[in-house]
Amino acid sequence: MNENSVHTDPGALKDLTDAAAQQHTKVAPDGSSVGYKARRTLRIHVELQRQIRRRRTQLVLGFLVLLPFILAASFEIGQSDPNRRSGGFVDLATASGINFVVLTLFVSSSFLLPMIVALFFGDTIASEASWSSLKYLLAAPIPRHRLLRQKAISSGILSVFALALLPAVALGVGVAWYGTGEVVSPTGEAAPFGDGVLAMAFAVIYISINLFWVAGLAMFLSVSTDAPLGAVGGTVLVSIVSQILDQIEPLGDLRNYLPTHYAMAWADLLSTDIDWSEMARGTFSALAYGGIFTLLAARQFKTKDITS
Repeated sequence: MNENSVHTDPGALKDLTDAAAQQHTKVAPDGSSVGYKARRTLRIHVELQRQIRRRRTQLVLGFLVLLPFILAASFEIGQSDPNRRSGGFVDLATASGINFVVLTLFVSSSFLLPMIVALFFGDTIASEASWSSLKYLLAAPIPRHRLLRQKAISSGILSVFALALLPAVALGVGVAWYGTGEVVSPTGEAAPFGDGVLAMAFAVIYISINLFWVAGLAMFLSVSTDAPLGAVGGTVLVSIVSQILDQIEPLGDLRNYLPTHYAMAWADLLSTDIDWSEMARGTFSALAYGGIFTLLAARQFKTKDITS
């Protein structure tokens, strides 16, 4: 037999031909197939399941669970005074379970948390492009605006869950190690345990809003490149540069316009007389930057030539 010849089954070919002849695709007035509904494509729970099954998501969530134990072990190995009532966030970390949560947010809010949000948002569209699966998703067909929206919503849910998971685990570890004493602020003010828990809940809400600019920028870079590492790394780099510039005092009031300037405004929640002005400015700044980057991402993705 010729090695280049292909064996075919005449009976199978006839069955396929008959089946194809009976297929009658009806077309709606808008050009779509009858029965096709865009809202049924790429449901949120489907995308969430895809993201949760990814190894990077599992590793990130696993590390967030592990981090409070690492911090607690560090204080156990080192020298710490659980009865301290003065000092900074690190000095007061062992004063109570709530103070331990404050420390956890303090050490992670400048780099770790922005990186996690950048990872979830920056890896969405760019990863599909790098796998050459983006064009198939759009050919499904999933409308571009719906694909971007569903990806963004799924990334937002994972980001908020991650931001809440870290302090929740830290609270459990802190209470187990350091008890349910009063939360002590660096200014020496003290508040009951219940008030401290409520303050940390508001802190998580504020941090989630404040990192909206990171989400918007990461999404914009994700639709602008086919390299997930470039989108994530570019977002983290912008965050680091903004934090560095924020430390340059000669810039004066110009620092107020940096997206990271109000990142630590949640610390005001530890005061007995809370000043909401810094958090209000931080919320407005994050929403403004995040809204601009999100609109740019939508515009870029709408007109982008998809080749991968």
